[in-house]
Amino acid sequence: MTFIYLILPLILLFMSGIRIIRPTQRGLIERLGKYHAFANPGFHWIIPVIDKLYMVNVTEQMVDAEPQEIITNDNLNARVDAQVYFKVKSDEDSVKGSIYNVNNYKLQIVNLARTTLRNIIGTLTLKSANSERGKINAELYKTLHLETQSWGIEIVRTELKEIDPPKDVQETMNKVVKAENEKIAAIDSATAAETVADGIKRAKIKEAEGFKQSKILHAEGEAEAIKLVNEAADKYFVGNAQLLRKLETVEVSLGKNAKIVIPAGTELVNIIGEMAGIIPLDRKQKDN
Repeated sequence: MTFIYLILPLILLFMSGIRIIRPTQRGLIERLGKYHAFANPGFHWIIPVIDKLYMVNVTEQMVDAEPQEIITNDNLNARVDAQVYFKVKSDEDSVKGSIYNVNNYKLQIVNLARTTLRNIIGTLTLKSANSERGKINAELYKTLHLETQSWGIEIVRTELKEIDPPKDVQETMNKVVKAENEKIAAIDSATAAETVADGIKRAKIKEAEGFKQSKILHAEGEAEAIKLVNEAADKYFVGNAQLLRKLETVEVSLGKNAKIVIPAGTELVNIIGEMAGIIPLDRKQKDN
């Protein structure tokens, strides 16, 4: 029974000194206030009361620099916010640096980021700050990277969340953007209308050209017909083109049942007579 009373405190003492470190953590063991050992992931036992274990998260973490009002170079109050992604390096020296070289590295990163943003954006106008976010991120990252090297910290990246101008300036900017959009829409509408008008114009030109071409072809056809008639007249009625014209006039008149008086003794009487099978009297007497 006495043995149980002796062993039980020892078991409780042993159990109270057990420490388990996860793969995402690293530990520093201090003994009587002095650094004693580095603790990797796994099982560890420390002497209660005498030893103390400090565990450090070595995964990637994020801190918000918190929104702040920054006066830009053109004397406007811009509301600026940013995020910083970092992690404590997992080697012994870096873990020791995050504990012994800086007091509360998360708070220090936030304060350093806020100060750096004020220094950077204070030299820029609001317009250039909005258009040069990449440059601001790069400068913020560079400053944090240099300042935190002795802390055992690795700055992974920085992100500028927002640069909001004052409300009245924002309203003015919105009106400008709206006016620009309306201007672009009006130009597009005018261009479309011009395109339609140009299409109609081209169609009318094509139509006029087609009508002109048809007239030309029709005139050429009539000219060709007249040419053929003239050639036939020259061939079959050599020297009698005028007589042929008269004959055509008589033909048209007869077709309309019109009465025509033809002077006696004219060539036209002889031609009509021959066409009708009638031999003129003078010619008949000569033949006899």
